[in-house]
Amino acid sequence: MSNHTHHHRHGFKKHSHDTGGSSIDYLAVTSGIRHWSPEFKVGFSLLLLVFCLFANHPIISVIIMLTAAFITLGLGKIPLGNYYSLLTIPFAFIIMGSLAVAVDFAKGPVGDWNLFLYWGYAYVTKKSLMNMGCLILKIFAAVSSMFIMTLSTPSFELFAVMKKAHCPQLIVELMHMIYRFIFILMSVQRNMRISAESRLGFCDFKTSCYSFGQIAGNLFIVSLKKANAYFDAMEARCYDGTFAFLEDESEKQPKLIVFAVIYFVVLIAIWWLVH
Repeated sequence: MSNHTHHHRHGFKKHSHDTGGSSIDYLAVTSGIRHWSPEFKVGFSLLLLVFCLFANHPIISVIIMLTAAFITLGLGKIPLGNYYSLLTIPFAFIIMGSLAVAVDFAKGPVGDWNLFLYWGYAYVTKKSLMNMGCLILKIFAAVSSMFIMTLSTPSFELFAVMKKAHCPQLIVELMHMIYRFIFILMSVQRNMRISAESRLGFCDFKTSCYSFGQIAGNLFIVSLKKANAYFDAMEARCYDGTFAFLEDESEKQPKLIVFAVIYFVVLIAIWWLVH
């Protein structure tokens, strides 16, 4: 793992400067729990996610969030700034979805807080606010549990685990190609935006709309060219219709399984007491 992994990590570090999205893979490769078995990390994260959705209690959500933060930040040594930035990505969707749970409409003022509208009232109750808070905690706990997997397991290992789980070959390969091509398009779009900004392409609203349309149109053309170029590169490397995902040898650590069993037993006991 020494020479190969060092070279592999260096390659990811260099690549992460080229595309912002691939920094997730870079964080996974440099994680402090990178040597853990990918099967264990994927299984533990998925079980944590399922339990978080099934338990449906704010205390359980908080415990899962703290556990995920401890594993990802404490053991994985992921920088706090990167973790916080990734955690705030779904924030807008969470707020919009939560407001739909908290706010309701009626013809009369039936809630604890009411807002008069021309055709009725928008109202909020204490129970709906509590439901909104529980939903926000549950979503953040679910996202945090997935960070254990995504911020410690590189994408090629995730796809290898999917193959071991007997997922259809076509689905695994499509996911791999889409995942990689998203980062390629993000890099192209970022370069186009920088080029447009250097030419004052976003100095006002009208110019911004024009620049946005130009970037969108050029991105479609460039994406087709990139797709052809990468397919030619795959064929030059003897691509026969299937991908081979290489894996580093991971340490088999039975104590991790023991820890996971004890943790879930304690978590179930806490849920049983507070439920």
